[in-house]
Amino acid sequence: MLKKNLIIIGLLLSMSVNAQISATADPNATPQTKHLFGNLVKALPQGILFGHQDDLAYGMGWTGVPGKSTVKDAVGEYPAVYGWELGNIELGDLHNLDSVSFDKMKNYIREGYARGGVITISWHANHPVTGGNAWDTTHGAVDAIIPGGARHEIFKLWLDRVANFMLDLKTENGELIPVIFRPYHEFTGNWFWWCQNACTPDEFKELWQFTYTYFTEHRGVHNLLWAYNPEKFETREQYLERYPGDQYVDILSFDMYQYGDPANSDVFETSLHHRLGILTEIAKEKHKLPALAETGFLNIPYPQWFTQKLMKGIGDHALSYILLWRDGGYVNGSEKGSFIPSQDHFIPVGSDPAFWDFQQLYRSGKFLFQKKAARLKLYE
Repeated sequence: MLKKNLIIIGLLLSMSVNAQISATADPNATPQTKHLFGNLVKALPQGILFGHQDDLAYGMGWTGVPGKSTVKDAVGEYPAVYGWELGNIELGDLHNLDSVSFDKMKNYIREGYARGGVITISWHANHPVTGGNAWDTTHGAVDAIIPGGARHEIFKLWLDRVANFMLDLKTENGELIPVIFRPYHEFTGNWFWWCQNACTPDEFKELWQFTYTYFTEHRGVHNLLWAYNPEKFETREQYLERYPGDQYVDILSFDMYQYGDPANSDVFETSLHHRLGILTEIAKEKHKLPALAETGFLNIPYPQWFTQKLMKGIGDHALSYILLWRDGGYVNGSEKGSFIPSQDHFIPVGSDPAFWDFQQLYRSGKFLFQKKAARLKLYE
């Protein structure tokens, strides 16, 4: 009898822990959104989902080719995570700041979801006071749009347009598609109007909390997982300085790109490893998902970057997903660039050494692409 009772107690404790870990910040999240979060937690020991920004929309030398994908060109299958961007939707524009039609974007999102993939969306919103772009760091923007601010009502209109987009992401049978929403990202930098140089920690927290509350309580948007996403940080305290609270966040992440000459420096991999250590520790404590939300090396001039830098930096850290930035289009406002080697930007096929290094990443088994992601049945 005692043994039976101990078994029952153990099962109850296990169920309690799993329920805690698999609970979304939004208690009213759709079933598919809750399933996605819980299944991503379960998938952590199996590998890291591999993602790419704008993968279906364009690449080096092509735009809008049905069924085409830079990742698929490189390794023979689609990515597991599809990244998209809503910048300019707040203005009522038909295309985002990277010239992708919002209507086409919705179809691309439906395609990725139908394959069993994960959708993540960022938002480079324009400056709400000056009318400049997201990179206008004129101070006072956040203070102007939080409750009581002079531009608060205008900002609610902006949020309505984003909410309308999220609520229109439906399958043919009317099922809302879950999205990892990553607003106000890289806030520990100094290049956006919401960054640490342009607003206080309390202002940032209030901005995040209001956005979350407006979406969930006022607009009934319940198909989102919320991703907290600084850039540089070196300590736990720096990472959490602007954290809005566990009840507003599902995913803990950060962005980190390679700069300089990797052949003469190990700063990228050592810093990545250090920050991932901080991230995964906090994520475990707070029962959140850890992710590397943006990474890459522009044009990949170091042939072994994927295996000797990115994979070395990740090491044995368990992550939910990583996302490489976009190929094609203007990068840093000056030139076209790529973050994934594909068969579209080198001749003859396979002559780019980085291409073969990317093959090593693909074959390592450490990363999950579309086929393995689909077998996880993330939404069931």
